[in-house]
Amino acid sequence: IERAIAEDYRAWLAEHVRELLSLPGFLSAEVFECAPDGDDGGHESLVVCYRLESQAALSTYLSEHAPAMRAKGSERFGERMQVSRRVLAPLVEMLAVEGAGA
Repeated sequence: IERAIAEDYRAWLAEHVRELLSLPGFLSAEVFECAPDGDDGGHESLVVCYRLESQAALSTYLSEHAPAMRAKGSERFGERMQVSRRVLAPLVEMLAVEGAGA
């Protein structure tokens, strides 16, 4: 997103994430700010990581909700933001062992 709209975008994004979390199958979301890597050209990058309960929930979202949800952002911010989607499928989940490394 353009740095000039970052504050407005972040406020909108918080509502957008809450709306997505109200949809069936969405379990949680985390919003990350990407550390700049050199000259950012007046932009900043955010990543939202959603957890869904199943592949079926994702398929339902993509077919029934995604186009309208994406359109809301495009209507409000237009060319001042870029959006991409990456779907990750877990291979292994590792949890920290409490007290390890102490």
